[in-house]
Amino acid sequence: MAPRMWQLVIGMSIILGAWFSSLLVTKLLWKVLATFKWQEERKKQLYIALTPSIRFLMMLAGIWFTSQIVDLPGPIESIMGRIMRTLVLFGIFGALYRGSEPLGEFLNSLLNRSDDYVEMLLPMLHKSIKVIIILLGAITILEDWGYDVAGILAGLGLGGLALALAAKDTAANFFGGVALMLEHPFAIGDWVATDQVEGVVEELGVRSTKIRTFAQAQVTVPNSSLAASVITNWSRMSKRRYTFKLGLAYQTPQEKIETFIAQVRTMLREHPGVHPETIFVYFNSFGENGLEIFIYCFTNTTNWGEYLKIVHEINLSILALVEELEIEIAYPTRKLHLAAVEKQAPSSNKPGDK
Repeated sequence: MAPRMWQLVIGMSIILGAWFSSLLVTKLLWKVLATFKWQEERKKQLYIALTPSIRFLMMLAGIWFTSQIVDLPGPIESIMGRIMRTLVLFGIFGALYRGSEPLGEFLNSLLNRSDDYVEMLLPMLHKSIKVIIILLGAITILEDWGYDVAGILAGLGLGGLALALAAKDTAANFFGGVALMLEHPFAIGDWVATDQVEGVVEELGVRSTKIRTFAQAQVTVPNSSLAASVITNWSRMSKRRYTFKLGLAYQTPQEKIETFIAQVRTMLREHPGVHPETIFVYFNSFGENGLEIFIYCFTNTTNWGEYLKIVHEINLSILALVEELEIEIAYPTRKLHLAAVEKQAPSSNKPGDK
């Protein structure tokens, strides 16, 4: 039975009214979000994520009300009702998917944004939530269309062994990421070194960790490999070591050696960048080329640039002490001792003499 003209007019009016209503509702949503004490950027992200789904759902509501007024054949009305339910579910799960990230950021700010553990866990949590939303949406829509989802999942179980073998590496990487989360050997932004790569951690994901090397190359390391590696976290050093051996010439008098060592110790203790509790300066050994003075200390900073500045100042101070005390620094030398060969007198025996 064909719809009458008045039904079409009312239906178009309802759809048009639903469109205007969606505009009003989205404006009301922004006013509600404006009352929250959130960051302005986070409000905009949530508004942009929810607005398309709200307008989509309200337009579907207008179309549904129109279908109730217009006389449609039974089979078409049944199919249209099922399609409408599918679109509504799609809109709802789409809103959840799009809004998961800004809402996750908000929850993270409520917990503790400065917590490195939460900072690393958040990207993995976001991805897991999105996957769960997609799976729930797909299962709900399939069940609405009459498919036996439990039977489908049971049928998939027949290939479970093959799937498990194929996904062995993926599972290992996932649990490797979980182990890294629990043990917390590094945070985002830390300088780490393993037997494979050295650089700054940029992201810890579900399958892999991304590290930016000092040559500005991004290296993707599987979590299973990273979890099994020995990880050195240079960012968690409380001090940075400075040590070397200075060789003095063998002819240096003992008094000058003792004075030099005492003045180096005093210089290191008075330097503001040197940790005062661990300073060792000793006449260590008789080296191959000179008398070796062992110098060992720690800087208060772990920053590489500041550390180099402190080392520069210490080296210049040691050089000034060497010049002040007129001490000669040893350098590689070799001495050759030639044994004297005695001259033998010419023999007086002539050929044939006996």
